Amino acid sequence: MPKFIEKVLRSGEGKKLKNLETRVESVSALEEQMRALSDPDLLSKKADFRQRLANGEAVDDLLPEAFAVVREASRRSLGMRHFDVQIMGGIILHEGKIAEMKTGEGKTLVATLPVYLNALTGNAVHVVTVNDYLAARDAEWMSPVYNLLGLRAGVLQDSMRPPERREAYAADVIYGTNSEFGFDYLRDNMAIRTEDMVQRGHGYAIVDEVDSILIDEARTPLIISGAPEEAASTYYQFASIVPMLRPEQDYEVDEKHRTVAVTEEGVAKVEKALGIENLYESRNGQLVNHLMQALRAHSLFKRDVQYMVKDGSVLIVDEFTGRIMEGRRYSEGLHQAIEAKEKVRIREENQTLATITLQNYFRMYEKLAGMTGTAATEADEFRHIYKLEVVSIPPNRPMVRDDRNDLIYQTKKFKYKAVVEDVADCHERGQPVLVGTVSVEVSEHLSEMLRRRGIDHSVLNAKHHDKEADIIKDAGQKGAVTIATNMAGRGVDIKLGEGVVDQGGLYVLGTERHESRRIDNQLRGRAGRQGDPGASRFYLSAEDDVIRLFAGDRIYNIMEKLGADEDTPMEHKMLTRTVENAQRKVEQQNFQIRKRVLEYDDVMNKQREVIYDQRRKILEGGDISEDVQEIIAAVLADTVETYCERDAYPEDWDWDTMLTTLKSFYEISFSRDDVDIENISQDDLVELVLDDARNQYRRKEEDFSSEHMRELERVVMMGVIDNRWREHLYEMDYLREGIHWRSLSQKDPLVEYKSEGFKIFQELLGSIKEDFVRTIFHMSRVPHDELQARRERELEYSYDDGTASRLPAAAGAGGAAAGASAAAAASGGQAGREGGGAPVVTQMKSNKIGRNEPCPCGSGKKYKKCCGV
Repeated sequence: MPKFIEKVLRSGEGKKLKNLETRVESVSALEEQMRALSDPDLLSKKADFRQRLANGEAVDDLLPEAFAVVREASRRSLGMRHFDVQIMGGIILHEGKIAEMKTGEGKTLVATLPVYLNALTGNAVHVVTVNDYLAARDAEWMSPVYNLLGLRAGVLQDSMRPPERREAYAADVIYGTNSEFGFDYLRDNMAIRTEDMVQRGHGYAIVDEVDSILIDEARTPLIISGAPEEAASTYYQFASIVPMLRPEQDYEVDEKHRTVAVTEEGVAKVEKALGIENLYESRNGQLVNHLMQALRAHSLFKRDVQYMVKDGSVLIVDEFTGRIMEGRRYSEGLHQAIEAKEKVRIREENQTLATITLQNYFRMYEKLAGMTGTAATEADEFRHIYKLEVVSIPPNRPMVRDDRNDLIYQTKKFKYKAVVEDVADCHERGQPVLVGTVSVEVSEHLSEMLRRRGIDHSVLNAKHHDKEADIIKDAGQKGAVTIATNMAGRGVDIKLGEGVVDQGGLYVLGTERHESRRIDNQLRGRAGRQGDPGASRFYLSAEDDVIRLFAGDRIYNIMEKLGADEDTPMEHKMLTRTVENAQRKVEQQNFQIRKRVLEYDDVMNKQREVIYDQRRKILEGGDISEDVQEIIAAVLADTVETYCERDAYPEDWDWDTMLTTLKSFYEISFSRDDVDIENISQDDLVELVLDDARNQYRRKEEDFSSEHMRELERVVMMGVIDNRWREHLYEMDYLREGIHWRSLSQKDPLVEYKSEGFKIFQELLGSIKEDFVRTIFHMSRVPHDELQARRERELEYSYDDGTASRLPAAAGAGGAAAGASAAAAASGGQAGREGGGAPVVTQMKSNKIGRNEPCPCGSGKKYKKCCGV
């Protein structure tokens, strides 16, 4: 965004802060009054506030008094009184905005203010964290405050079973990761009984480290996936073929956009190796995908950078945190291709069963807020995608950290040499150093260099994450040297040891600029917390990825003009601006990818809304008998009208095909000889068929009993919807995989995807109706318990056999795609939790669609005649 626009948008911040200060004063004015209350009096405030809400007062009217109550409860239970700037942050969060607060400002405590106020409505508040450890820590840490005020805090953990999750969601405030909340939403919409559902609405959410979750992970849809389909041998075969191909001649690599393209010569070599004539024949369609994934695995994905191999498994390393992404896999066969490349056991692909993007999940909340130390650089995206405003809150104490200029070398070799010298100097003086790296590979390379120098140090990366707490605990001690990937950048508080303040505090030394300026700022933020002294500096080289790919030529030209030697660092504003411009280019490219992900995902929003709304209605035990009769009528009438055209003579109608088709739906009781062909019209025939079907259905209901028939209708409809929806997701995955090729014929892939997706969805609705009619008429009497057992067997994957998944999104030719499109697009970017598939899902609306209202799918028909099946 141009700087002058940013200036205009932020011009009112002084006025906002003045207004916040006034509101803080109204909270502080009640402080003495709250201190005079006993613990039981503080507890009783919850009932008082709820009664006032019941009497018509607005939640906003309670804010000053409620915040004062929480401040006093925190002082008593934790010994921590909210600072005025923390009260400001609480106000911003309550208003549904993003509070940008510097690291170390106590954001965990800030959240208790809006949590209490909004929990007074009786709706649960969700507090979203970046990992299970922080969710458990924050819930336990803040529980004394909530307990004193009559609220209960629940926590979600990855290992929890449904009963434990249901208990957690029954609390007033629930702490958990974005993955846990998202997957529970998906599983709720795969449940076979209402008692299997755990969530109770999406009223208000506070997202901690909001930029990490809503920006960095927004390219990563959540996936629940099912049974494997691919054979492992093919992956191994291509893993042995690809190394024989020569770069440039047989295939081309675009590192900047993380794509590969095979040439005709390369295709010819592959065909010869496989012993086939044409790789692109329809029967060889999957082989093309195998080739592309093997090429990506070979040329774009490096061991100990994007992934590591441990105990015979390929584990993905999160590019933003440096942590192992437990249970996560690349999609569309890329992970299997990497496994084949590394010669480890292959876990085969899974089919998408349910999926949602983080953007669409969090846009479901009636009110969404967030907090982080680094949001201003992404304010435009927050506003565009989530309609969230970013408000910067001043620190409680002035920040005195010394952020020094970058030092830029021509090569990595001399850069690392200079890093070691700087670390050795600090170590000798007793100043603790945190060395930040962007990959496991670099952290271990520096560790070896320090070991040779005889410098004691600790390494914190994906290989040693289990020791994180102990390593971080000692990182601020005198003379400590800690090498860490980005995992040390979020939610970590490094406390200074005795005598460290006199040595200048913690020194943060970055060894490379990250793609995102926010990640760099997070690393800097480890030093100088809460007014402590500290310093930070980045050591760069012209060979670093961000600089090489996005500013390499310019950097080299500048260094050449300045006459720099290889071992002489350059320190110049022009160089710093060039590096920052390179980062902005990457940030803008990533924003476009996330935006494109959302545009594709929005295609299925209305579809998912219709399917999930109908499914929930069935699940909650609603009587769908009226809908059933309309479905039967629609399917049978369409059958008659298809083969018996209104304008044709009855004797010319295709009677044989029509009757055969009708028999596939139900056992008809008449034949062509029973019909007066000379005097029958199309309407007469439709009515004859419908009367015949109704009579048979009535007899079936008399045999089964009305109660059993209503249950049978729900179970059959649920099964048909689930089966067809899974097939629909697969079809949409397949469509998305190749839609980018439409750009070659001067067509917009997104427009084409919308058009084709709408047609496929219409076919889905028709097939659901036909399958239901065919099944319900042919069902024999089944005991109630067996009905439930059948559904349970069909959906056991929800927690046991299926896989909760996170997949990477990617940009492709002529546009961008996510999940399933990886076969035809770049598969770079962070990975997700297992499985394969495209991102889909919708915002659930609380307002019921009227049966005579226009159908939300966009067909132009009434809801009852279209999607209201």
